Amino acid sequence: MTDATEGLTYAAAGVDTEAGDKAVELMKDAVRRTQGPQVLGGVGGFAGLYDFSAVRSYRRPLLATSTDGVGTKVAIAQAMDVHHTIGFDLVGMVVDDIVVVGAEPLFMTDYIACGKVVPERIADVVRGIAAACEVAGTALVGGETAEHPGLLEPDEYDVAGAATGVVEADALLGPDRVRAGDVLVAMASSGLHSNGYSLVRAVLARAGWGLERHVEELGRTVGEELLEPTRVYASDCLALARDEAAQVHAFTHVTGGGLAANLARVLPRGLVGTVDRASWDVPAVFRTVRDLGGVPRRDLENTLNLGVGMVAVVGADGVDAALARCAALGVPAWVLGDVTEEGARERTGDLVAGTKGVDAGAVRLVGDYRA
Repeated sequence: MTDATEGLTYAAAGVDTEAGDKAVELMKDAVRRTQGPQVLGGVGGFAGLYDFSAVRSYRRPLLATSTDGVGTKVAIAQAMDVHHTIGFDLVGMVVDDIVVVGAEPLFMTDYIACGKVVPERIADVVRGIAAACEVAGTALVGGETAEHPGLLEPDEYDVAGAATGVVEADALLGPDRVRAGDVLVAMASSGLHSNGYSLVRAVLARAGWGLERHVEELGRTVGEELLEPTRVYASDCLALARDEAAQVHAFTHVTGGGLAANLARVLPRGLVGTVDRASWDVPAVFRTVRDLGGVPRRDLENTLNLGVGMVAVVGADGVDAALARCAALGVPAWVLGDVTEEGARERTGDLVAGTKGVDAGAVRLVGDYRA
C-alpha cells in the first residue's frame, strides 16, 4: 500500500515514459527503412518533415489525404498475442483510399493508444506498419504512442493512421472519366482484410468456435485466417494507372459496405455497373462465415469484400492490358462486369444505389455465386 505521505509519480498513475522510449528504440530502424532523402530529421521529432519541392514539376498538383483505423480486428491480434501483421491492415485501409484517385501516397503517420506500453508489443505493431509502408512505397514520417491507463486494459490497444499523397490534376481518376461501355476488372483480396469483424466475431461466438480451432476448408486455424494481413494495392494500382494501354478510368477500394456500395461511389449518375456474381469463386473464409452463421446473402454483400479488394474501371479496349499488368504484378484479377447506361438492360438482380451519401451511379448484382 502506498504511504499517503509519499508523492504520487506518473509511473504510479500508470504511465511509463521509459517504456515508451524503449519502444521507440526497438522500432526506429524499421521506420528509417521507409524513409528516402525526402524525409528530413529523424525519429522522435515533434513533426515529421517531408521535402515537397518535387511538386514544382507538377502543372497543377492536387493533395489527397485519408485517415482510418483497423477496427475490431485488433481484438484478434490481442487475443492471439500476434502484433506484427496488424500494421498491414492499417496501411492498406489508409493508402489504398488515396490511390483510388490516382494519387501517389507520399507519407504516413500513425497513432497507437494502449492501456500499457509494452515496448516489444508496440515495436511489433510499428514494424508491421513500416513493412507495409515499404510495400506501398510510402514514407512513415512519424507517429505517437499514448498510454491510457484506466481507459484501456493493460493488453488493449487501438491503431489509426493518416496519409497524404499527390496527383496531377489532369491525371485524377474518378467518376468524371467513367463511360458506358467501360469494363470492371476485379483485383482479389487476401481475405477479410479489415472490415466486417464485428459480424465475424459474433458468428464465431454464437457457434462456440475458438481462435485455436483448425478448419480443414481454411487449411489453418480460425485465428490464423482472421489475422491474414490486408493486401496493400498502392504500388500495383499506380503501376496499372500509369500503363496507358490499360485505360484506367477509376478505382474503388472495397472496404466497409461491401463491393456494390463502394463501386457505386465511383460511377457517375445515370450509369449502372453490372457485377456478375458467377465471375469468381468466393474464398473459403467467406463461405465459412455464411454457413456457420446462416448469414443472409444481402448482409454478406453489404459487410464483407467476398474476395474482391479493389476494382479497376477500364476502357473496353484496355481490358487485356489491365489483366496482363495485374498478372505481371502478381495480383489475381478477372473481368467482374461492365458499365452501361441506366435502363439499358432488363432490371434483374439486386440494385445498390445512394450509398455513403454520394450522388452517384448504381450497381446491379446479377446471377448466383458458384458456391
